[in-house]
Amino acid sequence: MALPLVVEFRKARIEQSNLPVLSDVNLDLADAENCYIIGKSGSGKSSLLRAIYGEALIKEGYARVLDYDLRNIKRPQVPDLRRRLGMIFQDFYLFKQWTVAHNLSFVMVATDWRDKSEIRNRVEEVLGEVGLSTYFGTKVHQLSGGEQQRLAIARAIINKPEIIIADEPTGNLDPDTSDEILYLLNRVCKENKSAMILATHDYRIIEKFPARIYRCENGAIQKIEG
Repeated sequence: MALPLVVEFRKARIEQSNLPVLSDVNLDLADAENCYIIGKSGSGKSSLLRAIYGEALIKEGYARVLDYDLRNIKRPQVPDLRRRLGMIFQDFYLFKQWTVAHNLSFVMVATDWRDKSEIRNRVEEVLGEVGLSTYFGTKVHQLSGGEQQRLAIARAIINKPEIIIADEPTGNLDPDTSDEILYLLNRVCKENKSAMILATHDYRIIEKFPARIYRCENGAIQKIEG
């Protein structure tokens, strides 16, 4: 039996700042499946991811993520969609002067966690998953780049998302640390049964962690057979 689709685009046109970025986008992502989005800088990879989390606009065609029709999504629905997604970026976007735990608990409070003991227990659990158990009270600026990306992954999975969206998550890391982060990402996706869509221009990663591939090029996206 085929797994249900959590992302489905059919002949979609994506716009950013009122300018078309990608046209005739056809893309599927099944529940608990991984896929790659590849292409040169400026080819539209990030715009596609922005469309998935409700930031870039869908102007034509059909686009659905989980239970949300992206062409007709209302602004008040966007936070609800994002609560079901985990997002990881190249530049981490962490609060550097805060502790590791505060970076995570802040997200939880913002997504309606209220019980302080439940928040602490979940923070400790997630830090264990990403190998940062001993860094609970450490300030983020004291962490290495790889440790900060581990924290960014912890933040992304804190609410057990159905889909993880990763935009060049290893772009600022050396090859050995990149491999470590990708092993971690793949492991936590399997453990949490999350789907993942990962934009990258690092073909070495794809060879190490094979999955379906889509290429952004010349304003279009194409599935690469193989």
